[in-house]
Amino acid sequence: MKEKIHPKWYPEARVHCACGSTFTTGSTIPEIAVEICSACHPLFTGQQKFVDTAGRVDKFRQREQIAKRKQEEAAARKAKREAEKAAAEV
Repeated sequence: MKEKIHPKWYPEARVHCACGSTFTTGSTIPEIAVEICSACHPLFTGQQKFVDTAGRVDKFRQREQIAKRKQEEAAARKAKREAEKAAAEV
């Protein structure tokens, strides 16, 4: 094995999760911060967890409502134009 080319090994590296859980493992980094660990991951806990980052679901629903409203307004304008056209022909 070549010398002076390998990173320093930390056999007691601490891992901190966003849920508050901590554990130790071996790593080349002394401290690691993670968002999801085995204590809070839905695959291991069996509980579904809904994560809404920055209100993405709300933003999507707002855009959906705006699009539906615009479609209804366009349909109303089209119906009005057709009614005016029919009245002008008579």
